[in-house]
This record gives sequence, C-alpha cells and structure tokens, in this order.
Amino acid sequence: MNSNLAEQTARDIGFMRLALSQAQEAGAAGEVPVGAVVVRAGEVIATGRNAPVETHDPTAHAEVVALRAAAARLGNYRLEDCELYVTLEPCAMCAGALLHARLARVVFGAPDAKTGAAGSVVDLFAQGQLNHQTRLQGGVLASECGALLSRFFRTRRQETRMTASPLRDDALRTPDRCFEGLPDFPWAPHYLSDLPALAGLRMHYLDESASSAAGAAPPLTWLCLHGNPAWSYLYRKMIPVFLEAGHRVVAPDLIGFGRSDKPKRDETHAFDWHRQVLLEFVQRLDLRNVVLVVQDWGGLLGLTLPMADPQRYAGLLVMNTALGTGDVPLSPGFTAWREMCARNPEFDLARLFARGNPQMSPEECAAYAAPFPDRGHRAATRAFPPMVPEFSDSPGAAVSREAREFWQTRWSGKSLMAIGAQDPVLGVPVMQGLRALIRGCPEPMVLEQAGHFVQEQGEPVARAAVGYFAP
Repeated sequence: MNSNLAEQTARDIGFMRLALSQAQEAGAAGEVPVGAVVVRAGEVIATGRNAPVETHDPTAHAEVVALRAAAARLGNYRLEDCELYVTLEPCAMCAGALLHARLARVVFGAPDAKTGAAGSVVDLFAQGQLNHQTRLQGGVLASECGALLSRFFRTRRQETRMTASPLRDDALRTPDRCFEGLPDFPWAPHYLSDLPALAGLRMHYLDESASSAAGAAPPLTWLCLHGNPAWSYLYRKMIPVFLEAGHRVVAPDLIGFGRSDKPKRDETHAFDWHRQVLLEFVQRLDLRNVVLVVQDWGGLLGLTLPMADPQRYAGLLVMNTALGTGDVPLSPGFTAWREMCARNPEFDLARLFARGNPQMSPEECAAYAAPFPDRGHRAATRAFPPMVPEFSDSPGAAVSREAREFWQTRWSGKSLMAIGAQDPVLGVPVMQGLRALIRGCPEPMVLEQAGHFVQEQGEPVARAAVGYFAP
C-alpha cells in the first residue's frame, strides 16, 4: 500500500510539473498563470493554459482548453478513463465542465479561496445528487503553484503602479502608439519609478524568462545594456537565443532613450547619475548570476558596475565599446562622431542605422527612431557624445579608472568579446586595447561584416555566448 501510494504521489507530481510549464507559458503571454494537462493510461493526451485575454473568450480557462483538446483527439466528449491535472483549484464553470466530461479523477495544485469550487468556496465534486462522481485530489505542489500565481499578481500590481506614475514637468514620455507594430519585438514593457536616483522619472525595461521548473531560478540572467542612440530594441536578435537556452533576459532603456522618460534639458544627463540609476536598478531587481552584455555607452557605464557588487556577476559579453578613463586619448573615429553630432544634433536616426546595416529593413531602421518623435525627446542623443570622459578630471573618468583596475586584477568571472570589424568608431584596434585590460579575456569573435551595432548580426554571438557561459 505504501509503495503504491508513493508511486501515485510521484506520478501526480510529475504530471503537475507539466501543468506548471503550461501555467508559465500563460503567464509569459500575460494571462493568469494556470495550466492543465489531460492524462490517459499514463500518457499526456492534451494540454491547456489560460487564454481568456488572448482569445477574447471568458470560457478559455486552462481546464476547458485542455478538455476541448482531449475530446478532439479522442473523438468523444466523454473522457471517462482520463485524469486532469491543473495548477489551481477549478472554479464553478470548470468544475461543471470536468464533471460533464465524466473524468475519472481531477488533481489540482493551489487552493483558490475566492472562486474555488472543489472545497474552498463550494465543493461541486461532493454533490451526491449528480449522476457522475469524479475523484478529487488537491494540494499537489500547492506551494509552487501558489508561488507562481503570487509572483504574477505581485508583478501586475507593481506594474500598474509604475504605469500610472505621473510624468514630471521637466520630462517627456513617448506615446505608446510610437511603439506599435515594431518588427520582431513582441515583449511586454515593464516600468519602475521608485529608484531614489530616478526622482520620479519612469524607467522602462524588458524582463523575460524562459519556461523552467516552477520556483527554480534561471541558470543565468543576461543584463543587456544599450548605447547611444539605441535602446533595448538593439537586442531583439539575441534575446530569443538566451530565452531558448532557459535563461532570463533583462534589458533596460537608459533614461532619455526607448520607452523611458526623457528629461527635456540636455544638461540633466550626467555620467555619475546614469551609473547610479543602473546600480540601483540591479539592486532593485536583485539580479544574480548576471552575464553583463554591453556595447557603446552600455559599456562606458556598464563596465563600471561589477566592481560595486562583484558577487552578482558571473560573466561579461563585451561588444564595440570602451572605458572612458580620461588618461588615454579618444579614438579618431569617436572624435569624428562627436564632431558630427555637434554639427548636426538632430541627425536622422533611421538613416544612421541603415547606412551601417544594409541588411536591415526600412521598418527596422525606423524602429530605432520610434522613441524620438520630435526634437524635444532627443536631449539624451545630444548630451551623450560630449559626456564621454576625455580628460583625467572629466566626470566619470575616475570611476572608470577604478573599473579598469578591477577588470585587470580582481575580475574572476568569464569574459567573451565580439567585435564588429566595420565599426569606424570602436572597431578592432580599440577593442583589442580593451581586451588587454580584461583579465582572462580570450581571443575575440570578429564579425567581418558587422559594424558598430554588432547586435544587428548578434544571433551567432548569442549562440556562442550561451555555450561559453553555460553553468
């Protein structure tokens, strides 16, 4: 008896974990994370996840979706020799459907104190007057199922507060319509405005995690930092590779870029301020097992972060960037870029990306200009070129020299460098100089046809990085 019970318990846990995978997919799609599987003779014959929002169907609960799929597969609406596993106690609608399907057994995870119809509010399964009785088992992986739901609703409440954060009088916020229909950019926005350094400004970031065992931390978190004049759209070719590997991706938009708020005054932007925002951002999200992914200003700022909290960082993926230490002359390519920006501060962003990336479509190039519908939104693109530390006493130079010493002598993580060889600003010579400063950095990947925005050809870089940094 004990052996049979142990076997049944192990079986229930295994199938409930499959239901949890469905629940995670629902959560990733913006639905309440509930998942279900239908099992017959030890084989999963159907799966379902919550989809009322996606399908505009109030009946599209995970149980109903799974029942429909199972009935279609078997060619029979009666599922008398089947079991259903669901991560949340069924509601009255789903309980009725499960009973009508004449399931042999229903197993659920977390109880639902508000709408549960399997004992929490009512117990339809205990009604002896019904002409079919379905056996019921609750509480299988209840804590993991409940934790998934709790995280979802906690995040939703936080995002509601952040989305509703008022706009400061001295800042602009790009309208959401500017970001509609961007090619290959399906991820939901996240916002926060409670970092002390933000002083009420709203900061946008992507935060995506692949489906994994419920409650388990992803093996790595890829913290992807963009530069000027890009935003998190820059990483759209790399993010899917990281997610496919089962990892988490966090990609913030610096203040003044992307979906983040945009101060109206150029002089609001300062090296130390942007660095402090990023430090607080990492702490606020409590990022760990981080692979720091940097390019352009993402490196100028990002390379100064790990020394402040080294235990959070496991790796560095560095592309076409530099350290602004102030005691090394700026590259001729950069000074030419800075002079161009000074002469033409409202330069055409889409044209810039098209010129260096002929493989990009016009729609992709235009997506980089989406955050900047007019001159008022472009204070950051004007302010960043002269912000690069040029002299020993320039803002940011001292902390960059500290970072140089950290990377040379104290860095203990793994490093990987990828270089877009066609970059006239931060190309192979600059990057080889940076490589010499990073302890243990191997020979770089050189993408001969890639330019400054190497992420536009970043899929092979991401795949190489996943293999290289695999825990």
